[in-house]
Amino acid sequence: MITDTYRIAERTISVSSVYPDVHAYCADYRAEGEPDFAVTVTPENLEYERIMLARTDEKEGRAGKQYAEPFLEELAVYRQIADHMICYDTVLFHGSAVAVDGACYLFIAKSGTGKSTHTALWRQMLGSRAVMVNDDKPLLRITEQGVTVFGTPYNGVHRLSTNIAVPLKALCILTRSETNQIMPVTGREAYPMLLQQVYRPADPVRMMQTVRLIDRLVKQTAFYRLGCNMEPEAAETAYRGMNAVSPAD
Repeated sequence: MITDTYRIAERTISVSSVYPDVHAYCADYRAEGEPDFAVTVTPENLEYERIMLARTDEKEGRAGKQYAEPFLEELAVYRQIADHMICYDTVLFHGSAVAVDGACYLFIAKSGTGKSTHTALWRQMLGSRAVMVNDDKPLLRITEQGVTVFGTPYNGVHRLSTNIAVPLKALCILTRSETNQIMPVTGREAYPMLLQQVYRPADPVRMMQTVRLIDRLVKQTAFYRLGCNMEPEAAETAYRGMNAVSPAD
């Protein structure tokens, strides 16, 4: 086994794996210190990831696709990290998180809607003011004092993330539309999408903890729904809408 230590979402984690790939993947988060918890990958973990991917591929018309074990191990490591993080009031969301002027905007949507494309428009519009926190699977720590979004090594096919922690400004549900339009929505309206896009652990106790954290998120977060056409103007519509800026400003 290969063992190394990482610092992710302000937790120190010992990771033991068979293959070196996961350690190369997480290299930017390497750290020292006494771990808060340890992750060790077993053959059973790899088989579980293989089964889960096969189910997803079958639903999406890609049945029969094969995956290398080092890739399965990367997934297995992050699944265990996500399971442990729930005990620290921290959950994994499938979304694209971009920070502007020190505040984070998280976009969630069904797969293929264009989250990464949209946050790329933000970076084009705002230049150095916009920093990618994580383009695929950020971690959110949700406490009574607020919500913090963390960069992680698990950042999508384009590997876009920064090892930073940023307070959440708003959460936006992204949809495709011929015209660009944004409107506030209530936590109750956003709740079904939150449940779809949050990591849902298999353990029922941790799943209940996850639901309680989502309930806490709903009480203290501004939610929006954005219909956008993926043209540059979509980023301006979203930014202005979530900052109460009128078109004339």
